[in-house]
Amino acid sequence: MIKMYGFWRSAASFRVRIALNLKGLAFQEEMIDLDTGEQNAPAYRAVNPQAAVPTVIFDGGPRLTQSLAILEYLEETHPSPALLPPGPTARARVRSLALLWAADHHPLIVPRIRSYLADVLRQDEASRAAWIRHWFREGLAIGEQRLAGDPETGAYCHGDAPTIADLCLFSQAIGARGFGVDFSDLGVVSRIVETCMLRDEFARSVPLRQPGAPARH
Repeated sequence: MIKMYGFWRSAASFRVRIALNLKGLAFQEEMIDLDTGEQNAPAYRAVNPQAAVPTVIFDGGPRLTQSLAILEYLEETHPSPALLPPGPTARARVRSLALLWAADHHPLIVPRIRSYLADVLRQDEASRAAWIRHWFREGLAIGEQRLAGDPETGAYCHGDAPTIADLCLFSQAIGARGFGVDFSDLGVVSRIVETCMLRDEFARSVPLRQPGAPARH
């Protein structure tokens, strides 16, 4: 059995959760409460010294951190269904899109950044919320510019099957909605997000459907 340490609201855990579902791999997720600082407890730091999620422990295999490294490992060890297209150019395009959301924009809104804004820079809640919404929106807007009009864009970010890029886009977009970011004007991004949501592997991975999430009304 695969074990993942995650958190219901973590975008990085979210994208790995989707990949495990798409690959049809059974896993158990133990939630590490980032809001209460459980990631900083000695017990979890012994698992992941970076005090971040996700950490995935493969039965009889390695202990891995960093969501994109985990996604690449899953692709190499469980290649079907593929989350990277064939050919070096297509793969580079997908990885570039994935990094846009997972490496350029997601790190700007994680709990440690929000804590620094509050505790060190003394930014009030309204300022912190504006910061978060700005970076969510910018990442999605740049994604729209890259996807719109590109002949490689199909039903998904690349062609007509989900790739790692879609996992990263979907997790950012759902997170953005959670913070009240309106991106309905981004036609291609919105279409791809809704296409992903139609798939059970994506829909059952969303944060509000995970243990520990607040009840929906």
